[in-house]
Amino acid sequence: MAGLILQFILIALVVVVAGTLLARFADELGMITGMGRSMAGVVLLALATSLPELLVGCKAAMIPAVDLTLGDLLGSSLFNLLILAVLDLCTKTHGAALSKSASAHALSAVSGILLTAVVLFFILVKLPGTFLRLGPGSWFLLITYLFCLRLIFFDQQYALSQAPQAAETPTMSRVKIVTGYLLSAAVIFVAAPKLASVASELADISGLGRTVVGTLFVALITSLPEAVTTFTALRMGATDLAIGNIFGSNAFNMLIFVGVDLFYDGSLFAAASETHAVTAAMVIFVTAVAIQGLLYRAEKRLWIVEPDAALLVLLVVAALSVVFWMGH
Repeated sequence: MAGLILQFILIALVVVVAGTLLARFADELGMITGMGRSMAGVVLLALATSLPELLVGCKAAMIPAVDLTLGDLLGSSLFNLLILAVLDLCTKTHGAALSKSASAHALSAVSGILLTAVVLFFILVKLPGTFLRLGPGSWFLLITYLFCLRLIFFDQQYALSQAPQAAETPTMSRVKIVTGYLLSAAVIFVAAPKLASVASELADISGLGRTVVGTLFVALITSLPEAVTTFTALRMGATDLAIGNIFGSNAFNMLIFVGVDLFYDGSLFAAASETHAVTAAMVIFVTAVAIQGLLYRAEKRLWIVEPDAALLVLLVVAALSVVFWMGH
């Protein structure tokens, strides 16, 4: 047991270092590609920081440990929202969460709600059968994600055309930026595979079950890249990169189900426990509350802390407690 916990800690340390570097390289890459910090967060940073979920999910599907996979991805989305709320509490801002420009990320957040709703539907409505190794839910998720990404891209391009910002100069060469981004992502990619088997062993030893272990423990560890990169982005003053990373990661977490389904022999959602429907519903609910915090523009702050951020923390803790209670 102690050896398994030590493995978790060592992986976490590797992820922290790689995640810190990844945020810096993704910010620079957003400059040289002309994507801007918002799209860099939604695409570049979210893609790289979601690699642990992808690797853990694919390996768990081959064990097979379907509930571990769903618990990890849905639980990771909850932890990502918790990260956003905690950073909001620690950031000295007024009004909308983290920045006045945060409302620009509402479309990304709504996309996450839409994709999570698709997952919730197919968990409850267990449609059998596959086509090209993908179940009906995975095909629907893939189409929905591509549609949402297209909307976000054109929305960001329109926003930039209406209010063009001064071009920022990268601090590194193009070769160093691209190499650093790929190497940082590769470290996270390599550090993740062992996590699925370790988590499965922990589930068996602890007796908590794979649903609880996946939602609480594995999701916590695999959310470390988002936590580290978001914190680093905020310290750099790249608020758009930070918020885009959180909501982009949540949307990408749902897309990961498509990749995982390729490694599972059968329809992934048809084999999933309905307990995950509760987690999916809470992700939708908490994200909706987060959107309200982003869009609410009141400047006056009546409490010592931001009330919307404090509410998000309470909701996420309550959701995780419910999952633990149902799976225990």
